[in-house]
Amino acid sequence: MSVLRVGEMEVATYVVDPPLDIRLAPRPYLHPVRTLGGTVVTDELCFDHPWHLGASVTVADVNGWNLWGGRTFVRGRGYTWLEDHGSIRHDGWEPAGQGLSERLRWCDGEQGTLLTEDRRITAAPAEGGWELSFRYALTAPERHQVSLGSPATHGRTGGAGYGGFFWRCPPGKATATTDRGDEPHGSTAASLTLTVDDRYALTFRGLEGDDRWFVRTEDYIGVCAALAYEKPLVIPPGGTLTRHLRVLVSDLDPS
Repeated sequence: MSVLRVGEMEVATYVVDPPLDIRLAPRPYLHPVRTLGGTVVTDELCFDHPWHLGASVTVADVNGWNLWGGRTFVRGRGYTWLEDHGSIRHDGWEPAGQGLSERLRWCDGEQGTLLTEDRRITAAPAEGGWELSFRYALTAPERHQVSLGSPATHGRTGGAGYGGFFWRCPPGKATATTDRGDEPHGSTAASLTLTVDDRYALTFRGLEGDDRWFVRTEDYIGVCAALAYEKPLVIPPGGTLTRHLRVLVSDLDPS
């Protein structure tokens, strides 16, 4: 495990190599993440979706492999348990002045490499709290393309286009708003703010291309910067997909 700090405050723990069942799509993740006041704002191994792991990058379909965890949505059959789970593995650290800089491999069920990733995570003070910066770059093999998909691209209706940078919150009462005032779920707004129990707020930024915000505030609380919300996203042979997500983590005044 590694720790992110803002000043002397430990604001996030990075779980590098969790010993999890393959059906949970093992991967590095951030948990717990805290406000500067100490409120925990992530959840892991949740009773409803045990494959939800704090804040992580996770995709439901990577060239046919499930790196999200849980059941796979199959057109005409719905969610089905398949032997199609992969994992994301730590492959080494890179020098970093501040924060964490990491190499990773996205693996199929036989540990074959689907993608390689360069990841950089930092934490810094910001007006209203502190900001998490999460950069990732996914590179396809030189010889073939890699397609990223979601339940939506396999026929599930209702905006189930999740997959990408995903943040699961603890249980509570939540509301979501965007900077332009539209419906948060499926929005392409520049920023989205999640307010939970009037105790803390998370403001997400960083959509690019055809990304959309995937938002849940009822069955569970979570936000995803979804890469394949309506159609697959294809990384060409040798190509690299880059994203930079920023999350402002703020305590709210209880008064």
